[in-house]
Formats: sequence, C-alpha cells, structure tokens
Amino acid sequence: MKYLKEKKYLILAGIICGIVAMLLAIFDNPKNMAICVACFIRDIAGALGLHRATAVQFVRPEIIGIVLGALIIALCTKEYKSIGGSSPMIRFLLGIMMIIGALVFLGCPLRMILRMSAGDLNAWVGLVGFVLGVGTGVIALRMGYTLGKNHETNLTSGFVAPFLLVVIFILALTTNLLFQSESGPGSMHAPVLISLTGGLVFGAVAQRSRMCFGGAFRDSIMIKNFDKLLIIGALFIVMLIYNIASGNFNFGFKDQPIAHTEWLWNILGMYVVGFAAVLAGGCPLRQLILTGQGSSDAAVTVLGMFAGGALAHNLNLASSATGTTLNGRVAVLICLALLFIIAYLNRRQEANA
Repeated sequence: MKYLKEKKYLILAGIICGIVAMLLAIFDNPKNMAICVACFIRDIAGALGLHRATAVQFVRPEIIGIVLGALIIALCTKEYKSIGGSSPMIRFLLGIMMIIGALVFLGCPLRMILRMSAGDLNAWVGLVGFVLGVGTGVIALRMGYTLGKNHETNLTSGFVAPFLLVVIFILALTTNLLFQSESGPGSMHAPVLISLTGGLVFGAVAQRSRMCFGGAFRDSIMIKNFDKLLIIGALFIVMLIYNIASGNFNFGFKDQPIAHTEWLWNILGMYVVGFAAVLAGGCPLRQLILTGQGSSDAAVTVLGMFAGGALAHNLNLASSATGTTLNGRVAVLICLALLFIIAYLNRRQEANA
C-alpha cells in the first residue's frame, strides 16, 4: 500500500508541475518553452552581460523560484544540508557541457518533454540521444565512475548561491543595471509574480518528488525502477491535453517554435546532456534543486551552466530555428570527447587496478 501511495504521489507531482508549465505558457512565456532551465539560465546570463545576444537577455524569476522553493521545503522538512568538496572543477565543466549540448538541441530535458507534448518530432529524436547518453553514463557508473565523496561544510555555505540569485532578482526589479530584451524570446515572459510563484511551486514539488530527468532514465536502465518516469509521464500528459485544447499541437518536424530539424545534432546535443547529467549526478533541473538543498557541488555545476550559456552565444555555438552552427557542431564533438575522458579518468582506484 505504501508503494502504491508513493506512485500516486509521483503522478500528482507530475500533474502539479504540468499545471505550472501550462499556466506559464498561458501567461506568455515563449511557445514550447513554458519553462526551460537551459534557456532561462542563458537568459539570466545575458541579463548580467555575460553574452551579447540581445534577443535572449532577461532575469527569469522561474529559476530563482525553483531554487528558493527547494530551499524552503528542504528547511521545512529538515532535509537542508550544507555539503561540498566533490571535484568542483569537473562539476563546473560538466555544467558548461550540459548547457552547450542543450542549446545545440534548443532545450533542456524539461523543454524536450514540453516540445514532445506539442507534437514536435524533433524533440522525440532528441529523446533518443538523451536516453543513449544516460545509458552511456550508466555504463560509466558500473565501471566505477565517481567524483569522490562530499563532506559537510559551514552551514552558511549552502545559502550563498540562493542569496546571489535573490540579489540578481532584486537588481532586476529595482534598477536598470541589468539587460533586458526588447524583442525575441527574452521579451516573452509571464508577469513576474506568476513566474516567481510558478518557480516556487515547481521547485518545492521537484524537491519533494526527487524529480530528475536524467535520474529517471538512469534508474530505469540501471536498477529497473521506473517510478520517477511517472512524474515525467504525468507532466507530459497535462501539457499534451493543454496543447491540443489550445490549438498549439503541431505534429511534425517542420514549423516548430524555436526548434531545428537537423536530426543528427538533435541526437548528439541531447546525448551530451544525458551523459553529462549522469556524470554530474543530476540534470539541469536537479542541479537547481540540489543547490537549494545546500549542495555547493550542485551550485558549482550551476555556475558552469551560466558559463555554458554565455559561451554558447559568445562563441556562436547555440542553434537557431534555421539550424545548428559549425561552431556548435564542433563544440558538441569536443564535449563528447571530454565526457568520455572524464568518465574514464574518474574511476575508483579498485576499478583501475
């Protein structure tokens, strides 16, 4: 009975997250991008002046809300724990690669599911790459891959990243110091209060349900536990119903909002994201949740994600509706090589013997 209740809870968590995504879409977040961790972190990086792409610069309250929602619920349930010290520079690099792969595909795993629910077959192609990447990560885990143990740190250490995000949010609300898009995806957003509230709810629910797209497929492959896929499935169904009812469902490869049809790079981009997510211990969304719970390791990964968002546009790596760039394709291949090197070199000593 307890197991059945847990399944029901996971389904409910997915429904709630789906409703949040639906409301954000209704209140004018970009189409098929109601909530996207990679894209929204890229937008915040632009608002801070870390890249010069004027169409994607905006402090997205959803990101701040997700971290704070996870922080608040972790404190309330006494799950907050300030930890760190597990290969921070490798985690920083993994964060960079997750975002580069996502921006070549044009979306994080969360947006991939939202695009799938709107009939975008390019996202289904991306799912193939994501699952293959997670599967490769599972092989690395079975071969002894580890980034080492973390340890408890000063209690205040875990509050630094949430505090900095709050400062950025306040600056965006009260000053003109940060950049903001006047056109393009960065200019499309729900009202601040709705965005922040949606992020808080999403973060709290994701923390309680241990929502992680990489973790869901990892557990399915590694230990044949499919429970976390229930969250993703429920979210998908809610958004599928919404897209059909609202007329946003467009089945096919072409004419999809903020998407391209280059199937090989959709696969390889999401392969990088899936592989890096397993090596880092969580997808981009999960890294935000862990940051809220007090993990400095996850916070370092998130910093890498900000750096990845900046690099993707400063170095012309990010794709667009017209397709990928040569720089982006080269970057994906470099990321793949680095991921295999990291997986190989970071095996336990007994596995190396």
